[in-house]
Amino acid sequence: MRTLSDVDQEGGDPPCWAHLFEDETCLETDHTEGVVAPITAESRANEEVMADLASLTQAASAQGAAWTHQSEDLDVNLLVFASGQGVAEHINTEVDVLLVGIAGAGTVIIDGTRHILSAGQALVIPKGARRSTKGVSAPFAYLTCHRRRAGLRPSRNRDGSHSGATTLQP
Repeated sequence: MRTLSDVDQEGGDPPCWAHLFEDETCLETDHTEGVVAPITAESRANEEVMADLASLTQAASAQGAAWTHQSEDLDVNLLVFASGQGVAEHINTEVDVLLVGIAGAGTVIIDGTRHILSAGQALVIPKGARRSTKGVSAPFAYLTCHRRRAGLRPSRNRDGSHSGATTLQP
């Protein structure tokens, strides 16, 4: 099985960075057999990757990224959190981010304004906004989508929650 130490170290929005931590794995659904299988170099290179987000959410065994896909232009990530867990407050100054609720519900705080994101809802977060996410039900799953950007270094807070990052030096 492919582990996070094998994953390309370029990331995106801090919620996307969860797939870089060694205690988690990235998965995709094999639709021909109906089972969950590791993302491979071949599937990562295939820009027509299909993901069953509901199945990936149910199969997630760790908090953070349950599935990720990167192309030359785009980062897409499915993040799954338990109630009370999520991504710590941070500011992304580089790209706008689209969040799409997949399962459960959670709070997304943008510049001090609390939004509830539920399955089937979408929220656009503008670059430069201070934001955080936290599950209010379990599982809380959402998809992040944004233009790909420079590589970032992930970090965790003392309590284990995901935190902001710093840009890697070229």
